[in-house]
Amino acid sequence: MADPTPLDEGITLRELASRSVTDLNGVGEVKAKALADVGVGSILDLLGFYPRRYLDRSREATVAQLEPGSEGMVLVRIDRVIARRTRKGRSLVEVRASDETGRLRLTFFNQPWRERQLLEGMQAVVFGKADDYQGALQMVGPVVDLIGDRTGRIVAVYPQSETAGLHSWDVDSFVGEALRRTMAVRGLSDPVPRGVRDRFRFMDRSDAYRAIHRPESMAEMAEARRRLVFDELLRIQMALVRRKLELERTSVGIVHPAGPVDGGTDVVADFHDRLGFELTGAQRRTIDEIAGDLSRPGPMHRLLQGDVGSGKTVVAVTALLTAVRGGRQGAFMAPTEVLAEQHHLGVAELLDGMTVPDSATLLGHRPLKVDLLTNRTTAAERRRIASQLVAGGVDVLIGTHALIQEGVEFGSLGVVVIDEQHRFGVEQRAALREKNRDGTAPDVLVMTATPIPRTAAMTVYGDLDVSVLDEMPPGRTPINTAWVADEKEVWQAVRDEVAAGRQAYVVCPLIDESDSLQVRSAEEAFAELSTGVLSDLRIGLLHGRVGRADKEETMRLFRFGELDVLVATTVIEVGVDVPNATVMVVLDAARFGIAQLHQLRGRVGRGAHISRCFLVGEAPTPDAEERLKALVRTTDGFELAEVDLDLRGEGTIMGERQKGRNDLRLASLRRDREWVEAAREVALSLVADGSGLEAHPELADEVDLFLGADESAFLLKS
Repeated sequence: MADPTPLDEGITLRELASRSVTDLNGVGEVKAKALADVGVGSILDLLGFYPRRYLDRSREATVAQLEPGSEGMVLVRIDRVIARRTRKGRSLVEVRASDETGRLRLTFFNQPWRERQLLEGMQAVVFGKADDYQGALQMVGPVVDLIGDRTGRIVAVYPQSETAGLHSWDVDSFVGEALRRTMAVRGLSDPVPRGVRDRFRFMDRSDAYRAIHRPESMAEMAEARRRLVFDELLRIQMALVRRKLELERTSVGIVHPAGPVDGGTDVVADFHDRLGFELTGAQRRTIDEIAGDLSRPGPMHRLLQGDVGSGKTVVAVTALLTAVRGGRQGAFMAPTEVLAEQHHLGVAELLDGMTVPDSATLLGHRPLKVDLLTNRTTAAERRRIASQLVAGGVDVLIGTHALIQEGVEFGSLGVVVIDEQHRFGVEQRAALREKNRDGTAPDVLVMTATPIPRTAAMTVYGDLDVSVLDEMPPGRTPINTAWVADEKEVWQAVRDEVAAGRQAYVVCPLIDESDSLQVRSAEEAFAELSTGVLSDLRIGLLHGRVGRADKEETMRLFRFGELDVLVATTVIEVGVDVPNATVMVVLDAARFGIAQLHQLRGRVGRGAHISRCFLVGEAPTPDAEERLKALVRTTDGFELAEVDLDLRGEGTIMGERQKGRNDLRLASLRRDREWVEAAREVALSLVADGSGLEAHPELADEVDLFLGADESAFLLKS
């Protein structure tokens, strides 16, 4: 597969990137600016400006075939355009259109520019829902693509920009010129090894670019897309794999012993013995994967995915204790002070009474020391921690980004655990790796309770090895979820639970009332409930603008059962653990995404009692309805992550990488799951021999061209 096949003497993508679109006939200053406004500056940009849809004239629907109540796409001629104002002052543009089989009315509200866009005699592709209006077919606010007089069986329809004055037929013309100039003489170089192309029966790159823009059939377009999707995914995977191997090769890691040193205490085994419950199979598997990493000289970079309540903390503490067992230290970094404090309470309780060898003491051992460092730590306490930390007297330090501030120096940092790692900046995450004075790199375990679909994890976190906790510990109480439009039954359920001695959350999407958004705010809900249906209960309020002292006091009161109901925004999404809380009410639930709702639901069901989650409000869109139905249907975070990916697409997933652009112009993590895995496998085979991509210089150059040095460095740090 990795055979260095001689390259065809074609034009490289680097060459196309160096040629401006102004080299093309017909692209003057005005059109060049219009193309620049949509991100097209070079010939390569233009060839990568893919059609957004295709009109198959051999199978196109006609006006006569449109069915009221259903969506359809038809090619029509513009016959007449009428612009006027409604009685309420709204602009209204009515367009009479037709084809050989019938007439269609197009109606546009508050889009006065349609009068200038749609001129009599033009051809346009319209896509929308057809309705029966006064005995005639009508589309209200359809998507419109102007295609000029383009002929051919398959018509490519390109993204258009009314503000930039760029139309589909402009792009089509420029692309045709680019293809003619590029393919006529030399064609494109194809650096993907022939063995890979043959294995997957890929068409050559020249044919793929031609067929994505000028397909002879929809089947040919699909083959072209398949090839270009693979190229996109392969570049990303090669960058990730290359950087991961480079990091492993150039970093000096720490080999952690598999057992106690010099006959000392095996704190890992001791910890597991003291747990009082059996580890799940998923926990044992994940602990073994981490132990394998820690026993090797290269530094670990592993992502631990686990649903809410799946037992990530036990796995994380096991990793930290592996470092302590070998005479080193562990660091546990959390994104908020609330979460850091909660981790400190939990970990200190788990490790209470455990000892570590210490030859400086009379008994030869001392209590295992767990400390907390946040911005709230007093100056005196900070000095104590700093002194003990550098001397090795602190075994596990838990904290926020305060852990990476100047002046915090470890004696010998062995393992770093980063919780909810997507909430940290890239530089913050990288800084913990550089905490050892001897130049060794500590092993890094990053954790998330937001499940990520497998293909997305391979793309977003492809430079990390991935472990998954896909099994819940026994005894975890179920959470019954209901989607309700009427609040009345919800407040009765809250009252019933409080009467039984338990507590409830009420979560709102906003802090204050909004004129533009018809949703309940936390302030508004707090006022209504305090004076209304829950007026006899003890209610607290928590949101981002509550002062720190008040926030701490409110959480303390709720945690110790002195408040019955906590009205809050999503500040309680992570880090709040009150086992006595058994009801979660989410008002205007459609305003939240699946991951947020799943996290909010995970705040209950943490004790011995059956818990309930109420998703309140109407679903204004089909996607919102599907989100809410999915949450009612399952509590499996990984299943919900797949639903989320299907509904939202990968733009938000790629956004986890904190970059402004999406590297996937054609590939979809939803539709192209199999190609993500294939690209990963091929990237490993091309890069894993340790030579980087020396045998494939043009492929290496393409990775740098598309991802750039900054992006590659980002992938390394993230």
